[in-house]
Amino acid sequence: VQLVESGGGLVQAGGSLRLSCAASGTIYSTYNMGWFRQAPGKEREFVAAINWRGGKVLYADSVKGRFTISKDNAKNTLYLQMSSLKPEDTAVYYCAAAQTMTDMTARRISYWGQGTLVTVSS
Repeated sequence: VQLVESGGGLVQAGGSLRLSCAASGTIYSTYNMGWFRQAPGKEREFVAAINWRGGKVLYADSVKGRFTISKDNAKNTLYLQMSSLKPEDTAVYYCAAAQTMTDMTARRISYWGQGTLVTVSS
């Protein structure tokens, strides 16, 4: 298993949650990393991405200003800090690795995690 997510759970609207994605060393150091989510009955959508150097980040408009993506190089771990959560943020969140940032936003993903469920109650 190359990408392992954790940190999902149930939270009230307005609350915060931090997701983690532990990656193998090869993937972490050479691929651009990101997060996607899939709500029931909807397509998987891009949430955020960070390039392999950590110097460039991208966010979907729906989460901009509320979510923060980051990396911990010492732990080969990707994070998604989610704040001011809304019921519409409820979804399974997936960690992803892609060769380029363009690939990431175009959903040309090399590796997917298994997903972690985030439920935001109103």
